[in-house]
Amino acid sequence: MTSPTPPAAPIRVLIADDQDMVRTGFRFFLDAQPDITVVAEAADGETAVRLAREVRPDVCLLDIRMPKLDGLEATRLLAGPDVADPMRVVVVTTFDLDEYVYGALRGGACGFLLKDSGPTLLAEAVRAAAAGDSLVSPSVTVRLLRHVTADPVPEPVTAPRPGPATEPLTDRELDVVRLVALGRTNAEIAAELYVSLSTVKTHLSSVQLKLAARNRVEIAAWAWQNGHARREG
Repeated sequence: MTSPTPPAAPIRVLIADDQDMVRTGFRFFLDAQPDITVVAEAADGETAVRLAREVRPDVCLLDIRMPKLDGLEATRLLAGPDVADPMRVVVVTTFDLDEYVYGALRGGACGFLLKDSGPTLLAEAVRAAAAGDSLVSPSVTVRLLRHVTADPVPEPVTAPRPGPATEPLTDRELDVVRLVALGRTNAEIAAELYVSLSTVKTHLSSVQLKLAARNRVEIAAWAWQNGHARREG
């Protein structure tokens, strides 16, 4: 008789936001999820970095505008390219400003959500980050990508721009990339292409290697820059 598979450990989350009400709301919703638990809270960026290094949560949810150390700098310290053991950071903010989005992604964030995206998308972003994926608010993603193919963005606001592919993408990989460029989630891509979720993740991993892209926004940016995405509207 085989033993039942033990349940997976819940995803451990740190919440950093200078507003008590926001932290309470996030904790209430995330703790209600069967697969997520909040293990630490911080009201400023300096405390967030210290607690993250002590507790080592699976995912850090960071606001941008915080005292002592803002969320972008905290992201860089926890997940930046110079960090030996980077953590998974999702930036959650009220401020839908391009320089914040670019700064978060350059700093190593694997997700960017607006606070009005809703609790369901918040939980999805936590799960995606814990699984090694990324989730960016669809409205932010599409605007970012239109920006990339418009006039060059002046410094210091530099859009993610991956280089040329090291080897050609397959037709199926291009299908996945086109949908990523339109802000589709992995589940939506799987449904649209009639493939499994694991197949989508496999294709995205291959694409990331070929493009040397750090996240799905860079994958999508490549698609828009190279004419592999159709414009909507």
